[in-house]
Amino acid sequence: MRDVLNELLAWWRAGHTVGMGTVVATFRSAPRPPGAAMLVGPGDDGAPPVAVGSVSGGCVEGAVFDLASEVATTGKPELVRYGISDDDAFAVGLTCGGILDVFVERVDRESFPDLDEVAGDIAAGRPVAVATVVEHPDEQVLGRRLVIRPGDATDGVAGGPRVSGSLGTARLTDAVADDALGLLAGGLSETLTYGPDGERRGEGCRVFVSSYAPRPRMLVFGAIDFAAATARVGSFLGYRVTVCDARPVFATATRFPDADEVVTDWPHRYLAAEVDAGRIDGRTVVCVLTHDPKFDVPVLEQALRLDLAYVGAMGSRRTHDDRLARLVEAGVPEADLARLHSPIGLDLGSRTPEETAVSIAAEIVAARWGGSGESLTATGGRIHRPPRTI
Repeated sequence: MRDVLNELLAWWRAGHTVGMGTVVATFRSAPRPPGAAMLVGPGDDGAPPVAVGSVSGGCVEGAVFDLASEVATTGKPELVRYGISDDDAFAVGLTCGGILDVFVERVDRESFPDLDEVAGDIAAGRPVAVATVVEHPDEQVLGRRLVIRPGDATDGVAGGPRVSGSLGTARLTDAVADDALGLLAGGLSETLTYGPDGERRGEGCRVFVSSYAPRPRMLVFGAIDFAAATARVGSFLGYRVTVCDARPVFATATRFPDADEVVTDWPHRYLAAEVDAGRIDGRTVVCVLTHDPKFDVPVLEQALRLDLAYVGAMGSRRTHDDRLARLVEAGVPEADLARLHSPIGLDLGSRTPEETAVSIAAEIVAARWGGSGESLTATGGRIHRPPRTI
């Protein structure tokens, strides 16, 4: 929903009814991930309905458009699977070999009264999850939703979820709220399966949890030309980018216009402060580009002991060997050292800062999804891998 939120909110605020199709599960080489959404809303001044967004990159948009138009009128939600049986695949254009489960529902002020507040949370970077019942034997439960936010010490639940809405029974509501809180902590969106009353080992009820967590962070240590290019590609990938260097003459916002913030501080001291403030999580990536041991070793010693998505360090083979020796001397365990990507990046033959940034970004993506880094022409099997829990 995030990619169509502005248009959805504008129609919602104007009091219009919108048909929305959301990808709630994918199998094999599906072109769009869970959470991808398509809207069908009213055209301007009585013009025909218009579509916004995409659930398949073009493969099944026509079929979803027709169904969303119908559901916007009837108000009866539907869960539809677009699969790879030959006839169906060619009929709707899904020839990529994937399978999509798309939940189509009507969205208006009555069906989603919390939309304005959810949009405010997303815009402000506050974590929020929306859980929607997409399959249930009771039609009255189908389409019901919860809005889940992390608790805090001031609201009396000290870390438990703050929940708005109901899924019909307390047991189902509580089970989904607890599970959604865990998904939200990892920034994950997925479909969960329960029994009709929330039985964890049951079947018949499927709930799609869409997590809207703050952007994951990329910490780039070392204010050099390679850092500027890395910040640019990191921002492009959706990270909140921080460039940090202890030298104020180099750490300036002018030199790093694509970074969200530029900090003048010793790298290890800044990282420790961010950890203490709770602003580092399992999605965070760290790129150490200074290749100077007085900066590198202290920050890597800290970073490698944290549960981070990626830690990489720039330098030659000789620099890498020297760095490893210093980290061993500092007491970093072998298991932690094995998590270090050094020399940083994939072997693309890159030379310029921009090319090097692409190689770093490619390695980060491969680490996130479990990719091999090989050319697809040299590999077999699935192209799109399921997300790794981080």
